[in-house]
Amino acid sequence: MDVTIRPAAPSDDAARDVYVRSHASGSFFHLAGWGRVVERVMKHKRQDLLALRGDEIVGVLPLSMCRGLRSRSLISMPYGVYGGPIGEDAEIELALFRAAEESALQTKVGRLELRTRTEPRFESGDLVPSGLYATFVKELPATVEEVLTGMPKKSRADARKARKDHGLALVQGDHFLGDMVALFHRNKRQLGSPGLPMKWFRALMEEFGSDISVHAVRREEETLCAVMCFHYEDQVLAYYSGSGDGVDRAYKASGFLYMALQEWCVEQGYRIFDFGRSRKDSGAFDFKRRQGFEPADLQYRYRLVRDTGLPSLTPSNPKTKGLRDTWSKLPLWLTQRLSTPASRLLP
Repeated sequence: MDVTIRPAAPSDDAARDVYVRSHASGSFFHLAGWGRVVERVMKHKRQDLLALRGDEIVGVLPLSMCRGLRSRSLISMPYGVYGGPIGEDAEIELALFRAAEESALQTKVGRLELRTRTEPRFESGDLVPSGLYATFVKELPATVEEVLTGMPKKSRADARKARKDHGLALVQGDHFLGDMVALFHRNKRQLGSPGLPMKWFRALMEEFGSDISVHAVRREEETLCAVMCFHYEDQVLAYYSGSGDGVDRAYKASGFLYMALQEWCVEQGYRIFDFGRSRKDSGAFDFKRRQGFEPADLQYRYRLVRDTGLPSLTPSNPKTKGLRDTWSKLPLWLTQRLSTPASRLLP
């Protein structure tokens, strides 16, 4: 039977998620719930596409129409690090892309953005690549003890010292969300970048329930750092995080956090630990390598429509230094308040 491409409807969400979870390239961000939260909180309309053979779903392209600083964009997926078309074969993925491209041209957006994790299986000379980001993913060991012994020597020593000498402990609970968001905003201000509103994090937890966990590193009664994780099949993705001032210098708290988090993942039976995306020129990129993770380039692709170049509002662009410096000097309460409208324009 021929394959047809059509817009997805809310009534398709359950069947679409079953397909996503069965596909080797499916991700947490391909799930319908991610698009629902994006639409509900950030007001970016879902425009997901489905490929069907008869009544059977054979491909998915999650999409949102996003309002940016200068123009609208079709993005797969906003606020996520993975996306793009997934299908039974390259021809179906190409058909999904072409349908999205047609929509992008008709609506005269700035760009169509596909946050594909690996190189697309189809050929298209219209797609422009970006090599700005890498992801860090590795298979977890069979035992908890192997997490520590498998780390580089210095990071292993720092983690041992954090646990034995400084008494750091990993704890879990949704009630640590407030601590995590507060630390996240503090770190984002220091970097000169807007954060995300509390209602975003609460909406994610309401949408995904037990597929999201919050962990914190505590020293006695003080929360030093915290992380929000996404659980997808046999994987855990450490996604949003924050740390207090000086806690890494004094206690190596962040290194301990991710070591202890991997131990927890092994105990829970997970197989893959995803350390998330980082810019190749960033401190986070170097930190992850020091923890024993190897980078893999993310193969993002862009179909430029009205835009003349790739998105440039990033810390890698020296032209944004003035904006970052200004933001980092604003009071924390003000950057938290401004982050809500700003984050909607930076999907």
